[in-house]
Order: sequence, then C-alpha cells, then structure tokens
Amino acid sequence: MKRLMIVGASVLQLPAILKAKEMGLQVAVVDYNPKAVGIPYADVYYNASTMDEDAVLAAAEDYCPDGIMTLATDLPMRGVAKASDKLHLHSISYDTAIKATDKYEMIKAFKEHGVPSPWFFVVDSLPELQSHRDEITYPCILKPVDNAGSRGVVKADYYEELALYYGYSLANSRQGKVIVEEYLDGPEVSVEVMVVNGKVNILQITDKITTGTPYFVEMGHTQPSQLSVGIQEDIRRLTCAACDAVGIDKGPAHVEMRVTSRGPVMIELGARMGGDNITTHLVPLSTGIDMVGCTIAMAMGEQPDIKPTLDCGSAIRYFDVPSGTIKAIENVEVAKDIPGVKQITFTKSIGEQSTPVQCSNDRIGYVIAQGPSAREAVESCNKALDTIKITIE
Repeated sequence: MKRLMIVGASVLQLPAILKAKEMGLQVAVVDYNPKAVGIPYADVYYNASTMDEDAVLAAAEDYCPDGIMTLATDLPMRGVAKASDKLHLHSISYDTAIKATDKYEMIKAFKEHGVPSPWFFVVDSLPELQSHRDEITYPCILKPVDNAGSRGVVKADYYEELALYYGYSLANSRQGKVIVEEYLDGPEVSVEVMVVNGKVNILQITDKITTGTPYFVEMGHTQPSQLSVGIQEDIRRLTCAACDAVGIDKGPAHVEMRVTSRGPVMIELGARMGGDNITTHLVPLSTGIDMVGCTIAMAMGEQPDIKPTLDCGSAIRYFDVPSGTIKAIENVEVAKDIPGVKQITFTKSIGEQSTPVQCSNDRIGYVIAQGPSAREAVESCNKALDTIKITIE
C-alpha cells in the first residue's frame, strides 16, 4: 500500500485525509495538537509542529512516504519541500517554498521578473518605519511578512495611523518584520491553479467579497468570475507570470490579485490549494474537478485529472453578526432544504463569543451553495443566511 504524509491534521487538512483514505492510501499526519480533528482518520500520527521543518523531515524519514503534502496553509510548505527534496519525492523546491511563504522574498521575485505588483518597504522597527515616512503614499497596507488568513493585515490612511497599527501587524509576524506596500483599489480575485509538467493550468477564477477597510477579511467567494472576458484573459496572463516568477513548476497554487485602473496587479500567492473552502468545495462544485484528489496524485508522482466535467456556479458566504454571546442558532434545518444549498457549517457554538472580524478565525460560520450560474449560487447562499436566525446578546 502506498503511503502519503499530510503535514497538518486540522479541519483544513481533513478533506485531504479523507480523500487519501478513499483513494486507498495509508496516511500519516503531522500536527502539534494531539486532539486535532483529522488524527482519528489517519493511520499514523506524529506529534510535531507543522512549521518545524526539521521535525517534519524527521517524521518523513521515519515514515518513508511515497508523497508529502499539505492543504490550504502556507508555512508547512517549507517542511513539505525540505522533506520531499531529501527523500527525492514530488514537490516544489525549497527555494520556491521560501518565495511562496515569505512575502518579502515573494514580492522581490515579482519585481525581478517584471510582474505587476505594489511598491513596498520592509521594516522591523518604528525608527525604520519613520525613515520611510516621506516615501510612503496613502492609503497603504501594512502586513506581516509571514502570516496568512488576513492576520495582521491593515489599511492606513496617514502616517500616524500607520505607526499606530505597526504593533498590531508586528505581533502577527514570526520574523519580526512587516511590509508597508501600496494599497490596490479594485475588485479582488483569486485564481485556482494546478501546475502540471511545468504548465500553469487555470482551473477557475474566484470573485471575492471582503470586510473592506481596515482588515480586509474575506466574507464570500463566487465562481466563476463575473468579470469581463478581456479582464479574465489579463488575469490568466498575470497568474502564469507570477507562478513562473517564484518557480512553481508542479502542484497547486492559489494566486490573489486586484483588478486596478492599470490592470490586474498581484497581491500574493501560495504554492498550495486555497483555503476558505475555495478549492476543496467551490472548484469541484463549479467545474467537477477534484482538486484535492489532483493534489494528492501529484504528491504521489502521478498525473492528475484536471479536465472539467461541470459548468456551474458555486459560492460561499460567511455569517456577518454583531459582537456578543451567541445565545441561539435557529432554522438551520429549514435553510438546508433551500435548493442549491450544499453545506451549512458553524465554527462557533451557542455560548461562545462573536467578536469583531479582524481575521478569518473571527468568523462564526458559512453557507456553501451550487447553482446553474454564479448568480443563482449566490442567491441560494443569501436565502440560507436570511433564513437562519442567530441571536447575539
């Protein structure tokens, strides 16, 4: 029986664990949390941090897998690449893993290859931030060089606000460095990619909804994109250029950009499947492509089946509720019967606190729907959101 090692065993990696078992693989997982939700579904468990590259390598050397992967998380890709290189398995290079997980190295690679991207400064102290004061134009974005899920990302409209937010962004940086970069105005999209034999294959373009200023937490995704054909072609070209710039020559990629007045401009990318159920749920619902299965196949050195079998719409919408204690959640079963609704999930329960949405972990739940078109999928999501009654005190 072939062996797959999955770095991570949280709810984000659960679809990969379940799919790998369905494919008849023996599965080992690596996670620092012995109570991680995916562990009971795996055959072997290694208690180690997904961000400890040496620990991931040690686990791989002990398990001797035929493939290693992670799903929807950035920094574990370093351990995946390092262990895959040592064991001669199928992954991006370690250099590419660094460029895809360190936003400073990433944006440098974009600049070196002429990929449209924001102006930027990297700083590690308030005095250094002050030294760039006269070079910064507003509004601008402040974000950690090495985090995800909108953690530490904030918009500033003037210097005093930028200096005020600096500590918040710095607190979310493992390296103690933050990026100050150009604020890009315009619709935001992500592009879901599989790179096979060095060719960038674009599976779907996703329209995004965020909370907007100042934290820009994602509150909804819709497929396929409703942007014009011409703009989508520009997005496709930029996606290919960005993947090439950081060296992604195999496996999945999740590419984020904004469509500005000067055309699409890169925000960032990940050399892994996208989170927020985009690639695990929305891509299969809109295209029929099993992106989790494709990623597993590529990790095992096999050819993935990336041929679309559907031409539908899909959408996810997150609940937007006030802060307070969750006292009641009603009409969920009624909402599940709405045509097109595929999944309703709550990440917080009755008795827990709803807090202001400053990062993805602050959201309390979501609805996923499918429809003949993107518009109809969104309508099903919105009907479900309107049907469910959430009482907050």
